[in-house]
Amino acid sequence: MTTTNEGPFDAIIIGGGFSGLSAALALVRARMRVLVIDAGEPCNARVPHAHNLLTHDGVPPHLIRAKARADVAKYPTVHWHDGHAEQASGGDGAFVVRTDDGRAHHGRKLLLALGVRDRLPEIPGLAECWGISAAACPFCHAYEVADAPIVMLGNGPEVGAHVPLFRQWSRDLRLLTNGPATITPEQRTRLDELAITVDETTVSHVEHEHGDIHALHFIDGRRLALSALFLRPTSVAPLAFAEALGCTVLPTGLLQVDAMQRTTVPGVFASGDCATPMRSLSAAIAGGTMAGAAIVHALVMPPA
Repeated sequence: MTTTNEGPFDAIIIGGGFSGLSAALALVRARMRVLVIDAGEPCNARVPHAHNLLTHDGVPPHLIRAKARADVAKYPTVHWHDGHAEQASGGDGAFVVRTDDGRAHHGRKLLLALGVRDRLPEIPGLAECWGISAAACPFCHAYEVADAPIVMLGNGPEVGAHVPLFRQWSRDLRLLTNGPATITPEQRTRLDELAITVDETTVSHVEHEHGDIHALHFIDGRRLALSALFLRPTSVAPLAFAEALGCTVLPTGLLQVDAMQRTTVPGVFASGDCATPMRSLSAAIAGGTMAGAAIVHALVMPPA
């Protein structure tokens, strides 16, 4: 569905996930004209159930998102483009966003709610399980496998520091480094003290059925049965728009924002996964609400 004209809009939001929709709701309730550009490609598209979100614990994310969009769509000042943004240019008060239908949309402020894309280890079968039986966040997914053996796949000091957290859900923990371990000696000692097994054998493939993990297979022929896998993938924000506009990107690959979700470029805001390492629906919603309110404030009460 495309229900846009070329503007000018008070704000253009690139990204129609939870953060973008939350910002849109704050804006339209302030009677701002808003364009939401939504490619319909949320990173949690394959997650069967959302957790750790008040009033929606256990609800499929796509149902929550559909309800969120319906909430925003009730307001007459929202406009939609269901497709991709191709280019963003201009400056504060006069941004131009070109979409995949060839249109140029003009807006006074710009919100980048771009989300991220996860880069998984290149292990056959793992991508098919991501979001279904392979996950990153223990707060969102570990309760359902509490007291069962928990396997963590990853390597490096960040992973080594993260693994002990899972003891809150299980005392049967195993870290698979998929090659020589690069955790620190201090972390290795700590894991040994906690009886957390560290296995450096390379994983050959994931055995699964329609995304439900049955086992991991190693190059030495061993098979490790399991029903859930946790890992910390590299998450990369699609930063072409931000870089073209001159926004500062942090070493983590996320956009630099202040407490009001403002980037380093006047008039450009960012929220959601592309602007915070706290990847959760509640954090995305909170960031979007803050961004929406900050944009209203900037439009109504600009600096003297």
